[in-house]
This record gives sequence, structure tokens and C-alpha cells, in this order.
Amino acid sequence: MPILAIESASSDPAVALVEGDAILGVEPAEAGSPGSETLLPAIARLLQGHDLAIADLEGFAIGIGPGSFTGLRVGLATLKGLAFGDSRPVAPVSTLAALARLAGAPRPEAVVAALDARRGDAYAALWESGEAPGPVLAESVHRIDDLVARLPEHCLWVGDSVGGYPEAAGEGVRAGPAGPCAGQVGLLGVQVLAAGGGLPAAELVPRYLRRAEAEVQRTGQALEPH
Repeated sequence: MPILAIESASSDPAVALVEGDAILGVEPAEAGSPGSETLLPAIARLLQGHDLAIADLEGFAIGIGPGSFTGLRVGLATLKGLAFGDSRPVAPVSTLAALARLAGAPRPEAVVAALDARRGDAYAALWESGEAPGPVLAESVHRIDDLVARLPEHCLWVGDSVGGYPEAAGEGVRAGPAGPCAGQVGLLGVQVLAAGGGLPAAELVPRYLRRAEAEVQRTGQALEPH
């Protein structure tokens, strides 16, 4: 049975149906609008197009962040509404890892996945080529100029073209594939579920990385614990 994947933290929110290692379908959701007006209709269209209902799904996957604070809250609220009182597991998936997977697996060359965090920052991580399980530059909030300085001579940049820096970084940094990564959230979610890493929907919390300003004032810490 397929799983439903939701990705709302990036600039290309979408939902997807994934079964095994196959993406059955992807339905974009309009960016910048309330979740009730975008994600739920997108889910309905996707399921109807495949003659499925929520009850037919094996489980769920969601891009847990980092990314847009509002987008993350909308995605989690939508999922928790769908899975309320449901025992089926949910796979939390790194939004940046899903973006990096747009470049292919195994990765043909180093890949940096980045989302605009504003204030001259980016949520970003760097993966070397091949099938290394974790990033060589860990997910964090990076100053954009510092991030660019740490990139290898040749790499693909996926996600937001933050401040035009791929062009400024030199000819060795090329724009990678663009578009929704909900399908990749689903593919990674299948792996998480197979490894027993699924969680009840009620236990899911977003991975913001950067604390809200009120939290910074309260704790004196700008970033969440890793």
C-alpha cells in the first residue's frame, strides 16, 4: 500500500503518493496561502486521481524542516488532523535531505541543499557525491557568504537560489534540479518506516533550527539543540 507524503517547508509545497521505490504521483499546493486552502485540496485531488482514500494508506511521511516556520506549522497541523487517533506511523524526514535527493541517488557530485532563512542566512547542508548516509556539512543556519566559502570546487545547488550566490560562487557551482520534493520526502519516508523509525502523529514536532525571537530572548540561544 502507498504512503502519503507532505512537504510544506520549502518554496514548492506539494503532496505525493509513494509506494516502495516508486513515486506514484505528485500534486503541487499553492505557496503562500493558508493550509486549509492548499494542502487539503491537493491531498483530495491526489487521492481521487488514484481512486484511494485515507484508509487505504499504509502510513505517512512529512518534511519536518528546516524551512518556513508557517509552512511547517501548516503541514504538521494538516497531517495531525488527517491522522488524529490513527495508529499508522508517520516518518519524519529532513526537508534538506529530500531536496538533496532531487539531484539523484547515488549523488553524481557534491550537493548543497539550501533554503532562504532571511537576514543573510540559509538553512543548508552539504553532501558529498555517492551514497553517504549523512551530510558532510551538517544541517544548520549558515551565513550565506560562509556557506559559499565552504563549498567544494564543483557541486550542485538545490533549493532556493539564496541571494543569487550560486552564480557569485563561480562556474563550479551549478543549479541542480528544481521543483517540489514531496516525492523525495515519500521515498525517504519509506526507508524510515522500514527501519522502524515511524512515530505517532501526536509526537511530531517541527525542526525549525532557528528559534523564534521570543525564544532567543528567553533562552539566550539562537539555534535549537541538534
